Amino acid sequence: MTGVSGGVLVAGIGNLFLGDDGFGPEVVRRFAGSGTVPPHVRAVDYGIRGMHLAYDLLDGYDTLILVDACAAQEPPGTVTVLEVGADDLGTGEFDAHGMDPVAVLGNLDALGGTLPLTYVVGCVPADLNEGIGLSGPVAAAVPEAIAAVHALLGSAVPETMKTRRA
Repeated sequence: MTGVSGGVLVAGIGNLFLGDDGFGPEVVRRFAGSGTVPPHVRAVDYGIRGMHLAYDLLDGYDTLILVDACAAQEPPGTVTVLEVGADDLGTGEFDAHGMDPVAVLGNLDALGGTLPLTYVVGCVPADLNEGIGLSGPVAAAVPEAIAAVHALLGSAVPETMKTRRA
């Protein structure tokens, strides 16, 4: 599916060469391969390609679901769903060779786009050192994150999953 108004973009972000930072790409890879992706949904592993994500968002998606490792005061492997709005973002410095989600989303208007309804499905990492592969707790959280994406696609976020606003 290409980006069209009314569509949903599920974006996996993170560096798979830094252990648990590869959480987003792994979740999106498994979600995309599950055979359960609705036709109005596009699932993409952006890795660290912030510019690519920014330009794809110019296609006019109604909803963006970012999947990423995220720091929180919770045990590793904890999955959290956050709703992100324009007021939650600064502008940050946009790096064409890296991925800073706040900078990508915060600078979207400068590229002529608008921030769609945006959620982050995040997981607390255990290990961000160089190396390929997720730690045990984060690997075990992948199915929960996929379930969270499905819940968001169902248009209602269960209260047990919507733990806080960014």
